[in-house]
Amino acid sequence: MNPSSYATLPERFFARVNPTRVAAPLTVKLNRALAADLTLDTASLDEAGIAALFSGNTLPQGSVPIAMAYAGHQFGHFVPQLGDGRAILIGESRDAGGVLRDIQLKGCGRTPYSRNGDGRAALGPVLREYLVSEAMHALGIPATRSLAAVASGELVRRETPLPGAILTRVAASHVRVGTFEYFAARGDVAGTRLLADYVIQRHYPACAHDETPYLALLAQVVSRQASLVAAWMNVGFIHGVMNTDNMAVSGETIDFGPCAFMDAFDPMAVFSSIDERGRYAYANQPHAAAWNLARFAETLLPLIDADSTRAIAAATEVIATFAAQSADCWLAGMRRKLGLSTTEAADRQLAEDLLAAMHRSQADFTLTFRALCDAAQDPGGAARLRGHFADARVYEEWSQRWQSRLAREPALPAARAQAMRRENPLFIPRNHRIEQMIAAAVERGDFKPFEQLLAALARPCEEQAEHAALADPPQPGERVLQTFCGT
Repeated sequence: MNPSSYATLPERFFARVNPTRVAAPLTVKLNRALAADLTLDTASLDEAGIAALFSGNTLPQGSVPIAMAYAGHQFGHFVPQLGDGRAILIGESRDAGGVLRDIQLKGCGRTPYSRNGDGRAALGPVLREYLVSEAMHALGIPATRSLAAVASGELVRRETPLPGAILTRVAASHVRVGTFEYFAARGDVAGTRLLADYVIQRHYPACAHDETPYLALLAQVVSRQASLVAAWMNVGFIHGVMNTDNMAVSGETIDFGPCAFMDAFDPMAVFSSIDERGRYAYANQPHAAAWNLARFAETLLPLIDADSTRAIAAATEVIATFAAQSADCWLAGMRRKLGLSTTEAADRQLAEDLLAAMHRSQADFTLTFRALCDAAQDPGGAARLRGHFADARVYEEWSQRWQSRLAREPALPAARAQAMRRENPLFIPRNHRIEQMIAAAVERGDFKPFEQLLAALARPCEEQAEHAALADPPQPGERVLQTFCGT
């Protein structure tokens, strides 16, 4: 592990701060495969050494620990200073693909940006982020990764005392839209330029050779976010807190506090307890992303063109491409989910009509699409799919159109179904299973449900007889209606 390259930027970009020691760290989970991918030498450490390292009690040699400064729009309201209030960047390492990755401890104590917080994390939210971030990775969706979860041996005070923990998070970088807003709000154009140059060098090096590098940077971030949000929509994921300080300019999903995967399909589904007006509801996510990107564009205006009128016009033109890019990415994903490899003009309507029928029947998002795989291989296998719809006539009408569309596809039914099973997961991090897993860990110190769920989610598209029950939707009494950020 090397010192963070972000620590070479001027001191106004961060605060130097060491993790606060904890009493009795104990390793809950070490992601050994990720550690190996990052060429981190964990094999030479015993259990106590691993716990000490990933709790922050000891630091890697040469580490320059920092908490990053940033601002952010939170539910539309601008906060000029946020920053890493409970996270410390301890270094970076290149993965096997040569990509530079930040390594950050989350829940490791107070920083100058903690405001009135304790800088700590509870065990439940740490296990939630570990599990969901790794599930997103297994689904092929860009996301921060989880390297380790360590129990602190101390209590944290929330509504009630809870066992504390520290998460080691790995990211392409932790630069956010809110990081740019921090400098723009202070009129620090030089700082914005330094930050933009850092992001270009780290994530989008081709932009450096563009005639208008900062406009090119904006275009790249727009494209990454369009693809990312569409990928969320294609698996029924709801981020829950899409504030500008939770949008990474690298295009990775970051911060898994009140996130959720839908059970029954509802375009206006909201689970986050703090999203009282549904600003970040499932169907609103593309609009929220576009709004965030407009705030990002505003920070770049002085860099794009000295003439503000020209800068605004150029940035607006780029932001205007987001809606079409996101819609195209979503449709491409839906075609794959429906078994379509060719394109026809009516495909969007076909997908939208299916979702509308699912909404009316409160059909399970994940299992309905999974059942399509069998029906695509053999029309006689549609019985399970038909059972997801309250009105069989609605399903039959849609199914006839879909089967007619499949008949114009070149793939053989068996190959088509196999491809669809790679796009339509069977296992997702269901909210009720996450809550059951957290209760077992927090109340009984039982991490077996965590391990079982993690194992199933590592192979989300494969049939797994030993974990079959984990694919089931919740019973009425098991439904989780609200999720919480855990801060």
